[in-house]
Amino acid sequence: MFTLISSLPWSRLLAEQLPSLSLAWLLAELFYKFHSFTLECAAFLATWYLLDAAVQGVKALVARRR
Repeated sequence: MFTLISSLPWSRLLAEQLPSLSLAWLLAELFYKFHSFTLECAAFLATWYLLDAAVQGVKALVARRR
């Protein structure tokens, strides 16, 4: 996490990571009720990872079309 925050410029963090993080957090709060902090945390991180992968994939497709 420290490496992610320190290696990316703030503009890129706000444009790419913040939407993925926010949506993952919202989904975790609404749907993940495993009654285990560890499972909910792991599911939140996996959701954030998948959402970020989708954002990066869409970004690559848009850049390729230009």
